[in-house]
Amino acid sequence: MEKFLPTMIEFLEVENVELNDSLSSFESWDSMTVLMVIDFSNSEYGVTLSADEIENTETIKGLKELIESKL
Repeated sequence: MEKFLPTMIEFLEVENVELNDSLSSFESWDSMTVLMVIDFSNSEYGVTLSADEIENTETIKGLKELIESKL
């Protein structure tokens, strides 16, 4: 999962993220970002996520744990 945080920084267009950051607090968190996360988790980890699963996740940590739970 070493690429997870750097990729989230890129997707969210910020300098840094913390695991407890709320996804909805980022200006760039939108449906396009959700699609990028779906593509990233599939291509990087072989994990299939749905938009609903992601939208029910509140934090960066929750998103990381969601991917890890499917590995």
